[in-house]
Amino acid sequence: MFSIINPADKVIIKPNWVNHSHLDKPNDWDYVITHPDVITAVLIKVLKFLNEKGEIMICDSPEGETDFARLLSHYPVDIWKEKAREKGVKLTILDLRDFCWKKTDGIIVDRTQLPGDPAGNVDINLQGEKSEFFNHLKSPRGYYGADFNRNETNKAHDGLNNLYRVSRTVIDADVFINIPKMKTHKKGGITCCLKNLVGINTYKNYLPHHSEGSVKENGDQFPGENINSRIEGPLMAFLKQNLLQNTAIAKLFKPFKKMGRLIFGDTNKVIRSGNWYGNDTVWRMILDLNKVLFYAETDGAVRPSDFIHAKKYIGIVDGILGGQGNGPLYPDPVQAGCIIAGSNPVSIDAVCARVMGFDPGKIPAIRNAFTIKEYPICNFTAEDIVIHFQSKKYSLKDIPTETIVNFEPHYGWKGHIEY
Repeated sequence: MFSIINPADKVIIKPNWVNHSHLDKPNDWDYVITHPDVITAVLIKVLKFLNEKGEIMICDSPEGETDFARLLSHYPVDIWKEKAREKGVKLTILDLRDFCWKKTDGIIVDRTQLPGDPAGNVDINLQGEKSEFFNHLKSPRGYYGADFNRNETNKAHDGLNNLYRVSRTVIDADVFINIPKMKTHKKGGITCCLKNLVGINTYKNYLPHHSEGSVKENGDQFPGENINSRIEGPLMAFLKQNLLQNTAIAKLFKPFKKMGRLIFGDTNKVIRSGNWYGNDTVWRMILDLNKVLFYAETDGAVRPSDFIHAKKYIGIVDGILGGQGNGPLYPDPVQAGCIIAGSNPVSIDAVCARVMGFDPGKIPAIRNAFTIKEYPICNFTAEDIVIHFQSKKYSLKDIPTETIVNFEPHYGWKGHIEY
């Protein structure tokens, strides 16, 4: 796979650096983010093919409250730099975020602007049929992004325009190497190659995560019509939009956060915020970001929609120690004991789903990736996928049983995605 790298290429290595640790277990991290040994092995391989030329950027856009210095403390950064120096290749490690914040009891109490991508950002607009949001009917309250300003998210996705702000360094690169962690995901079912593209986005509030309200309201925030959807949904929408964006006011609401948990239930036990199998929003955002990666140019234009002109791609999933259950930030460890590599994110994720004991056809991002009409990210069917394992070839249907680990799904997906 690495033979697609030319000596003078700019190569992106994109790990899963979602946070510096498990959110409930500050000393646990190796089943939450990509393991150092996997990144080191990939780096050594890339350096061999660059042959004393080219450039490598290891980068991600973590969660807003991630301590990037603490995250990097898990990794042998000095060894990486020394290996690159020995080969005469420039190596840069980048935090792509424009902002970070501090939370207390789930409330954002402080925001800090960050340098972001030194090369800047690129705004890509997938208008109309170019986007997987084409003809998607959102609820009256619209989409919710990654921050409290819902108006901003819905202006970016207004029914015609679908705006994404991404790293110019990533778009300008010749080769993209995706190294996600094999985990379950509360909104997407799993997070492997496809979902890991959220980390090329530098302004996360442009990313719709769910549509506000219950299914009855054309939303997917809640699975049913109950006290949460009737009272909590509108109440929290009002507070977030009108009060909680101000960090000084937000601090005053910390005592009410605990009261809210008692009344409406803990998010780790109650389905809300699109954390269930009926989320019909997040898969569209995931596939749009993959389109942006494969086809976007640094001037905001897109290449021809023929897959031939797509960016060169390698995917390597760290499944040595995976995360199951309440992923991506509160998972439990699972010894999966595998690395899954390939040349296309759709085929890789389909195989990952099977290894995890899930049906790829029941994971929305995987299922819908095969039917994309504008700017496809794969040019094959699920039946065409060939798995190479222990010198033999297999299809998805006849994958060896000894490779299947049977991850526990997120509780909002239990009983709906298992094979």
